[in-house]
Amino acid sequence: MAYESVLKDGKERFEKTLAHLEDQLRRIRTGRASTALVDNIRVDYYGTQTPISQLASVSIPEPRQILIKPFDASILKELTRAVAQADLGSAPQDDGKVLRLVLPPLSGEQRKKYSHKVKEMCEESRIALRNTRRDLNKHSDAMQKSGELTEDDNKKLHEEIQKLLKTYEGRVDEILKGKVKEIEEV
Repeated sequence: MAYESVLKDGKERFEKTLAHLEDQLRRIRTGRASTALVDNIRVDYYGTQTPISQLASVSIPEPRQILIKPFDASILKELTRAVAQADLGSAPQDDGKVLRLVLPPLSGEQRKKYSHKVKEMCEESRIALRNTRRDLNKHSDAMQKSGELTEDDNKKLHEEIQKLLKTYEGRVDEILKGKVKEIEEV
């Protein structure tokens, strides 16, 4: 039934929005080190911009340290240059075999800045969710016009879409609270 397909499409699009938000938030620095901080860094490897994950193993040996061990030791200099340019708040230390990145504790001002950035990202996600709702409602109205839905079914579908939106907005709020709590931890 067309009614169910609209709801299914809506859920899929809402899930994609949340997945994108969570992916973006993993890259925001908190009080602890995370491999996600270096995920989006690309290294010039024989003329090709390559993600670090394809060139090295990345681990967290201590709560505030990231250890990057290249599979090919000859790329250590390029790796060091790329991590330094990423401006993660710490200079990478190269010992000839591995690259260490010791992250200093966040200052109060940095915590506020990161918390504010997280709030902005969550608000952008809420806007994306609302835009999806608008698109779904338009689709529902078009289906009513073409005779695929009755007026009652259209109204019911609008209510279901609104319920779905509220559920996902609640999940965005939970994600926001969790990430801000992580940032505020000392």
